[in-house]
Amino acid sequence: MSGNISNFQLDSALEEARSRFLKRNPKSADAHEKATRSMPGGNTRTSLFYAPFPLAIARGDGPYVWDADGHKYLDLLGEFTAGLYGHSHPVIREALNRALDNGLNFGGHGLIEAEFAEVLCRRFKSIDLIRFTNSGTEANLMAISTALAINKRRKVLVFNGGYHGGVFTFHSGHNRINAPFDFILGRYNDVAGTRQLIEDNALALGVVILEPMQGGAGCIPASADFLSMLREVTAQHGITMIFDEVMTSRLGVGGLQGEVGITPDMTTLGKYVGGGMSFGAFGGTEKIMRHLDPRQPDALPHAGTFNNNVLTMSAGLAAMTQIYTPAAVAELNLRGERLRGRLNALFAERNLAISFTGRGSMMNIHPTTASVENVEDTKRGRPEIRDLFFFEMLEKGFYCARRGMINLSLVITDEHADQFVAAIDEFATVHKGLLSAPA
Repeated sequence: MSGNISNFQLDSALEEARSRFLKRNPKSADAHEKATRSMPGGNTRTSLFYAPFPLAIARGDGPYVWDADGHKYLDLLGEFTAGLYGHSHPVIREALNRALDNGLNFGGHGLIEAEFAEVLCRRFKSIDLIRFTNSGTEANLMAISTALAINKRRKVLVFNGGYHGGVFTFHSGHNRINAPFDFILGRYNDVAGTRQLIEDNALALGVVILEPMQGGAGCIPASADFLSMLREVTAQHGITMIFDEVMTSRLGVGGLQGEVGITPDMTTLGKYVGGGMSFGAFGGTEKIMRHLDPRQPDALPHAGTFNNNVLTMSAGLAAMTQIYTPAAVAELNLRGERLRGRLNALFAERNLAISFTGRGSMMNIHPTTASVENVEDTKRGRPEIRDLFFFEMLEKGFYCARRGMINLSLVITDEHADQFVAAIDEFATVHKGLLSAPA
């Protein structure tokens, strides 16, 4: 009976939070209704939609965004890790202005792309040579296609909960519009099961691709044993191991791969690396990447009008050389570790069934205190708690992902972190009865 009462109370609290959201945001509601006239569901990015309607963001400055109704929010979403530099960073603006002054769309090789490529090759141990794309989706498409073409195999091992772009989505198994590769679906952090899966498919398996911390699934880090096993068994069978570091490369100077001490055969990049512009890249060993050298008679083709567009090349070079320095990487990730530690301590002290997983500047809330090792574990607890958290944080002036993802930017300060902790403290106090862990 108590469980039914608790569920009823949670439903009521969530209904009240949504009702307040509706009353506070009439201009966002109008903007959404107008958008439905020209876009299906008024939407062009599924991850940004939520009912009853998504906020219409009017502008951003520094660590803040404002919606169409004039409400100000501390931006803790960080554009799903791409917004690392805050809004309108002066160094990036200066780089973009210089690029605009010199013209766009050259239809030729520019002067900046090689310099940018050299910076990234130096930064990431697994990348001897690199090529640019326009998104992380493209980067993963090209990396997988390149590896399969070289090793002449057809199967690709992915992991449930993984997200590798718009046509490589495995949040709940296979997605109907995924690219038509021959996928095998594994269980993240399952050492023995995955080893057996690879052994059983070794002759046909050409690629194993994974995020060293699953982002979209809820900021779930891979265990050291899991990564070590994958590196060992893929090398043993000549399988190309690809780290999708589109999100996680921000977690170390040389990416998360540098922090965990595992070097894959190929790495894909995106998000923040382009300084806020549309960006993707894939790179790897010289042995692999030389197959894309157009000077070779049997080279694999890779075209793309905007691969080397001067805005991205300029913004990315400035961002990675002048802003996201080794000192900045260390400071940001330490701030994230401290914040996540404070939040988990707050919940533990009150015996609340909530916890944050993650690493460094990336984290995600879960309605459970049990260990979260894979996307299956995130199904524990009541998912409605994430919705209640989301709407109440908006009301308190904090902009997060509806699924509870938080990504700190370089312009988030300790004072901002204190404000967020205070807001969560209030949330936990008001809803203690709903959030309490079972006795």
